Amino acid sequence: MAETALSDETLRDTLRDKILADPDVILDDHDVMRALVAANERMLGSNVVDLRGIAMERLESRLDRLEDMHRSVIAAAYENLAGTNQIHRAVLRLLDPVSFEEFLASLGGDMADILRVDCIRLVLETAQSEEDPVLKRLDDVLCIAEPGFIDAYITDGRNLPIRPVSLRQTLPSSDAIYGEAASWVRSEALMRLDLGEGRLPGMLVLGSEDPHQFKPAQGTDLLTFFAGVFERSMRRWLS
Repeated sequence: MAETALSDETLRDTLRDKILADPDVILDDHDVMRALVAANERMLGSNVVDLRGIAMERLESRLDRLEDMHRSVIAAAYENLAGTNQIHRAVLRLLDPVSFEEFLASLGGDMADILRVDCIRLVLETAQSEEDPVLKRLDDVLCIAEPGFIDAYITDGRNLPIRPVSLRQTLPSSDAIYGEAASWVRSEALMRLDLGEGRLPGMLVLGSEDPHQFKPAQGTDLLTFFAGVFERSMRRWLS
């Protein structure tokens, strides 16, 4: 028993010396500090209010909220950087084709993979009843529509302002664009294209099976930039 008591006393002395030599070890350990504060409150009794302890708890709670916010900001920054790199890759891919047919075909190939969407559709309005045979071969990417279709589809027939980019879940009328794929496309990004003076508008559509990939509350800066590059490429091919 004497040896046990001696060893306990030696252990306490050693621990005390270490704490005095480096008190930050205790101060930086939240669990140890909570245990010390709790022990101090028990010694004070139930009729004494420790205002300093209350203040420490509030400061600790505020610190936790700030740390959560800091992590959220960092995560958003990384996500934005990844999105920017993604759009840059897509823009470079737009510059690769040497023919209009190859340009359109790329939309149904690696462009969808780069943008991480399940399908891409290009909607062009035309007043002509006959279709170009070249365009007919690309009907899995290209959608030919009557004048006025694009604005009506974006607004769903309502009197709403037309924005350059609209993000939403798909509508029941989406089969006019996606065809059979309308059964599984659940959200979409609509980019209205200005194809130049004297031409009817166009629309680039990104479709996703994930109903939450495109939502109205999301930012559209990167897609607006991509749409601007795409419509300038289209003007070059149509000139």
